Amino acid sequence: MAPTRAGAMMAEPPTPLDMKSMPDGSKERPGAAKPVVSRRDFLKCLGTSAVATAALGATNLAQGLAEANAERVHGPGAVPVALTINGRKVTLSLEPRVTLLEALRLHAGLTGAKEACDRATCGACTVLVDSVPVYACSMLAIEAQGASIETIEGLAVDGKLTELQQAFVDRDGLQCGYCSPGMVMTLTALLRKNPHPTETEIRRAIAGNVCRCGSYPRIFTAALAASGQPVADKLELVHDHALA
Repeated sequence: MAPTRAGAMMAEPPTPLDMKSMPDGSKERPGAAKPVVSRRDFLKCLGTSAVATAALGATNLAQGLAEANAERVHGPGAVPVALTINGRKVTLSLEPRVTLLEALRLHAGLTGAKEACDRATCGACTVLVDSVPVYACSMLAIEAQGASIETIEGLAVDGKLTELQQAFVDRDGLQCGYCSPGMVMTLTALLRKNPHPTETEIRRAIAGNVCRCGSYPRIFTAALAASGQPVADKLELVHDHALA
């Protein structure tokens, strides 16, 4: 039967010769739409992926830090702080911001360590923490938990001064005396570590302690005397020797 007019107008299906071979062996129909990805689209996708990856990494990092720092928060109100001061254990109710110097002077009643510069410069507040001289004005009391704290009040036993303290008295190693507790604590640490220091070593040890009265020559003499070393008795000789 002859085809109708409408059927005659319909395009015949393509033959295998009309199909274009693809590199992978498949056939592509002529005129079919080809997927096209521009360079701009590629870069957009790449940038979006990078941002997403960075955001995910930041989230994971923040989560990891939060887990690592998941400690019990202290404060801002007062919390119990356990300190060992001059061999005695005490528990004080302190805000975490309170310095060791404030804890000693205002809460423990130990006023030997002096507050002067409050900037870790003069050394008047020096105490020993685990036998190491420390500026008490620049250390939080809560940080000193578990350590052994020594102040000037803890040196004398039954009212008997240490050799260094007695040497300060005998050699007039103080004038106003405000710097003396810090000086004595620093030199105590030195003599425990080095029983017979030279004058140069004494100078180096108290380099962080300031005496506004200028009693340095007598302080050097007192430290040398406490170590059992011979010293000059005349002030003129001591003065010349200290400035040499």
